[in-house]
Amino acid sequence: MAFQNISVLRYLAVSAFWEQFSLLLVAAAGAAFLLRKRLKKPAAKDSPVKLYRPRFNQRSGTPFAELRPNQVLSYASCHCLDPQYESDEREAESSGQQSVRPQWQELLFHTEVQDTDSDAWKDLETYIAKVREEGSDELNPRAGIGSGKWEQIVTLPKSIGTLKSVKILSLYGSHLVRIPPEIGDMTNLEEFDPYTSRCLHWFPYEITRCRHLTRSRVSTRCLYGNYKYRSPFPRLPQISPVLAPVTCSVCGAPSAQGETHQAWISLRVATDVLPLLVHACSKKCIESLPKPAFGYVQRPHFGGLDLEQPPTSFSGPR
Repeated sequence: MAFQNISVLRYLAVSAFWEQFSLLLVAAAGAAFLLRKRLKKPAAKDSPVKLYRPRFNQRSGTPFAELRPNQVLSYASCHCLDPQYESDEREAESSGQQSVRPQWQELLFHTEVQDTDSDAWKDLETYIAKVREEGSDELNPRAGIGSGKWEQIVTLPKSIGTLKSVKILSLYGSHLVRIPPEIGDMTNLEEFDPYTSRCLHWFPYEITRCRHLTRSRVSTRCLYGNYKYRSPFPRLPQISPVLAPVTCSVCGAPSAQGETHQAWISLRVATDVLPLLVHACSKKCIESLPKPAFGYVQRPHFGGLDLEQPPTSFSGPR
């Protein structure tokens, strides 16, 4: 009888101990198992942190060690698209205020005239001739003539059309207000980088002739009709000697004086959707233009404040 009492007491004691400390014992056993497993297998080393370094006017794929500091002395600026920034919806939401529709006035093209007698222009022409003679694959005016002179240039010479060997056009931080249609003759162009060229609001339709162009870097918020703000397009026609090409943008036929038809169209060029200005020899050429990019005005148009564009939230793939 005494033996049975001792056995019962032992059972009760073990049960009470297990009830009190079972979770602790299980946790300790698990920790010991994990520690043992970790000691057997050395911990993997943390991968090195990749630091971001901006690419200033340098071709894509440039090794990290070869990236140069920013050489831009001053960025170009204008007030053409100011209203769009005053109505930033995110700022309105954060402040609890209702977004205000921007008050636009009819836009006009930049009218800056290039001083072709300046040393900057002459040096640029000389640099282009050098690139052509050497058969170089890159045109980088900032490196070719220096930042000070490059920032005096508001358009490129028509002679860029003779650069058949150039694959990379580096225009980062330029003060350009337009690019000549002769860019379409740069038939081997693969990379186009006018990033932070803040007065470049549109491009010539002829750039679509660059069939090998696959990479671009454009400040899209500076473009007419950009997907975030849907800024207006200048109303057409606005025909001037500095804009009109000598041949039809579409078919390449010689342009007859007084018979130029202008139109806007938004097309994907390389990795960006660009507003393109068309100078056509006939309405038939305008009608033959390709279908515009998804999320943009779905027809060639003439701009103006009354043009209905898709809402900013509807842009589709950019």
